[in-house]
Amino acid sequence: MVRIETRDNRVRFEVRVQPRASRTEIAGTHGEVLKIRLAAPPVAGAANAELAAFLARTLGLPKSAVRIVKGERGRNKVVEVEGASAPQVRSLLA
Repeated sequence: MVRIETRDNRVRFEVRVQPRASRTEIAGTHGEVLKIRLAAPPVAGAANAELAAFLARTLGLPKSAVRIVKGERGRNKVVEVEGASAPQVRSLLA
């Protein structure tokens, strides 16, 4: 089960990314962390931009609603999404 923190109108959760995958998709969980494969390479912020765009598109929110608050240079990241609920994020695994 993915651990999700709720604050005001925002949710925070951890993500582990795998850049340079064949396609961008949710790959399940890695412990209490959401695992996402990204087609983009980890160069010049391309993987971070792909992650934000993918999460926004999947949750039906604008890209500006998704923000990486920790781990911009690593595979493990903390993502904050404004306007989403914990059940919406958990539904990503369904």
